[in-house]
Amino acid sequence: MKLIIQIPCLNEAETLPMTLAELPRHIDGFDQVEWLIIDDGSTDDTSAVARAHGVDYVVQHRQNKGLASAFQTGLNACLERGADVIVNTDADNQYPGRYITALVQPILEQGVDVVVGDRQTDLIPHFSPSKKRLQALGSSVVRWIARVEVNDAPSGFRAFTREAALRIHIFTPYTYTLETVIQAGQKRLMVANVPITTNPKTRESRLIKSTSSYVVRSGYTLLRLMLLYSPLRSFSWISLPFFATGALLWVRYLIFILQGETGRGAHVQSVIVGSALLIIGFIIIVLGLVAEASAATRRVQEETLYYIKKAAYEKTSDK
Repeated sequence: MKLIIQIPCLNEAETLPMTLAELPRHIDGFDQVEWLIIDDGSTDDTSAVARAHGVDYVVQHRQNKGLASAFQTGLNACLERGADVIVNTDADNQYPGRYITALVQPILEQGVDVVVGDRQTDLIPHFSPSKKRLQALGSSVVRWIARVEVNDAPSGFRAFTREAALRIHIFTPYTYTLETVIQAGQKRLMVANVPITTNPKTRESRLIKSTSSYVVRSGYTLLRLMLLYSPLRSFSWISLPFFATGALLWVRYLIFILQGETGRGAHVQSVIVGSALLIIGFIIIVLGLVAEASAATRRVQEETLYYIKKAAYEKTSDK
């Protein structure tokens, strides 16, 4: 079996050597352990540093395409090179390489498809209380959408089987972490959590410019993922306040009828506003049904893409 450890990079010439120094070259259960770097349009010597430190494969984007695109490029490159298991880690040395052995154990021993390294964010000293709460909230929303038990959805320390990697297709441009868990749940892949600790902070996050921007972009990403992967359920929740308020106004009007207080058009506004709200709720449900039909079409397309990738990468990996 072959394990490939992939690292998306953007201008990581300074931190990459310490990250690579912690990566294993031998793990029980694997015949080969190789390293792959995705250089996402770096303007420094990231690729040269990677080669100088023994990286087996360097894949380069001519220009910066973003973390999600770099992650997907890495998965495809690992599949093309015959990986049976793929581990994704960060170039800033946030995730200790010694945990990779533990990360792949659920795959080797239990047949799990995706393993997420749980950073136990409450224990990370440089995370502010607000960031810890936001991380927990994001994980809970992802659990609700995916119906998968994941403790640390934003963690980028992941292990994937070849089958899981073939089935994952990233659509959102901001980050891959949330979407991969949601896709795993949608595709009925087995997900496990492995507790880890993190190394001391080496630099500021390039993905999180500020807490406010992180909240806005993560919120937008989660909303987009909800509508993309659970459209009918999401639209049903959106329509609920309209249905509930409209129904209450109608009940209010019926009570006035029973009390004989509706003469000369009294309280007719309850009927008008209530009816309008019920119509809006109905329209939202119809939109949910349309979106669900679109989602069904997308699932068929994803399945087609899975078989195309499987056939293509089996040919290239056999060469």
